[in-house]
Formats: sequence, C-alpha cells, structure tokens
Amino acid sequence: MTKTTSLRIIFYVALFGLLFSGYLSYQELFGEAIATCPAIGPTDTVFGYPACVYGFFVYLIITVVSFLGFKSKEGQE
Repeated sequence: MTKTTSLRIIFYVALFGLLFSGYLSYQELFGEAIATCPAIGPTDTVFGYPACVYGFFVYLIITVVSFLGFKSKEGQE
C-alpha cells in the first residue's frame, strides 16, 4: 500500500467520523435529543460539553492533517 492510498483511506474514514460526530454534536447542543452520545461524569459532560463535541474536533484535526499530507508533494509517491 502506498503512502497516497493510506492517506486517502485515513481522509475518508476521518471525513465520515467528522460528519457523524458533527451530527451528534448538533443534536446534543441544538437538537431536542437527550443524551445521543456518551459522556463521562455525573452531569453527562466532559468539562461542560458532551463527549461527541471533542470527537468532532479530533476528527477535524485528523481530516485536515490527512488532506494536507495527501496534497503535499511528499504524499504523491
């Protein structure tokens, strides 16, 4: 498997995770759903936010880094 193929797979998996966690975050913060994503702590939050919000930002970072790696000249091997 080449570096380009690996980065492409990582990008698509991260993009799916970004969309899914974005949907869950939207439901938790703005929707009427109650506890759609798991949370830690007695108040169902981690530092005041649902766990899916942190997942959204982690997937956002992975998506951006894999996209930049895919578009760089080193990733075109």
